[in-house]
Amino acid sequence: MNTKGGCGKTTVATNLASYCISQGYTTDLFDYDAQGSSSHWLKVRNPDLPPIRGVAAHRPPEAGITRSWQLRIPEQTHYVIQDTPAGHVGFDLVDRVNESDIILVPVLPSSIDIHSTANFIRDLLLVGKARAHDKHIAIIANRTRVRTRSLNTLERFLANLNIPVIAHIRDTQNYVHAAEQGVGVCELADRTAQKDAAPWASILNWIQQYDGMINAAPVPAPYSGSV
Repeated sequence: MNTKGGCGKTTVATNLASYCISQGYTTDLFDYDAQGSSSHWLKVRNPDLPPIRGVAAHRPPEAGITRSWQLRIPEQTHYVIQDTPAGHVGFDLVDRVNESDIILVPVLPSSIDIHSTANFIRDLLLVGKARAHDKHIAIIANRTRVRTRSLNTLERFLANLNIPVIAHIRDTQNYVHAAEQGVGVCELADRTAQKDAAPWASILNWIQQYDGMINAAPVPAPYSGSV
């Protein structure tokens, strides 16, 4: 989540879903953004790859189907990843917080994004009452380049938040190429993309410290293929 548009929410949602499924975890991807970017990503995904169940949560249910049935979670699902729109405020923000166990906040290394993210985190804590409801929050620094002034500014800002920064996502065309194919960077065959899989492993490892489900159900072997 982040109310700032273009900060990488869909990139995080799709790549995390891709990494989870590649590790053998049954994964659902709920698309709450009316632009439908995550839903489009799923449509272009190769059907030979491990399937990710998609839910167009931004749309009303079809005739004869209740909202609760539309948003149901199958028993075998390990992870539900929500891709939220920009500008989520008020009741929408509260609803998404209440439905979540973990909130990941992507932020870009620009002064505009830093200011917007500071306001969003304030609303997340005061309006959404995320900490009061024991929600776990983490920051993902997106499109970062080493040894740049903008990254230094971002890191100073993040150091004052008392919220963990669990990954830095490189500014690379690999994410563009992956999005065009309906895959995550971890599924790209290009060897130059393999180092971009490391942050997603770190993110999943961080999530799993709060996950009591992993030991409760058998997990299939990780998928080792690529496209």
